[in-house]
Amino acid sequence: MMRIPASAAVYVISVAAELAGMHPQTLRQYDRLGLVTPERTAGRGRRYSAEDIARLQLIQQLSQDEGINLAGIRKILDLQDQLARTRARARDLEQQVERMEEAAGTGSRVFAAGTSGDVFSILRGERPRRRAPGSALVVYRPEGRGRKSPGARWA
Repeated sequence: MMRIPASAAVYVISVAAELAGMHPQTLRQYDRLGLVTPERTAGRGRRYSAEDIARLQLIQQLSQDEGINLAGIRKILDLQDQLARTRARARDLEQQVERMEEAAGTGSRVFAAGTSGDVFSILRGERPRRRAPGSALVVYRPEGRGRKSPGARWA
């Protein structure tokens, strides 16, 4: 059985309005205000996803049940979106830390130093982010790692 993702834009405005319990004109107004921005077809028709409908239902709940005006609802939605982006970034950073810890466990740590003196670990085989012109990359290789000379070396 094929499963449609919640982010897939599949509902026309009349169906989305019925599912959200609103008038289609309300959905158009929310689109103009930027509260819910559906995807558009080549002919500029609106297509709503299940996530869009859930957002419309939240707007309706905040407006009718909580008495919050549209400016307040916009702020709440913006904060929710920001929180979702922050959580996604935290997950990405956690995965990066896990990869770094795995790489560190094999004894192959690579560090980079910025011109401001900050030092950070990068994954072996991974290029550091773009550096500013005139900056330098310093890589420390412990003794016995790719060099035959005694002692640690700076490359």
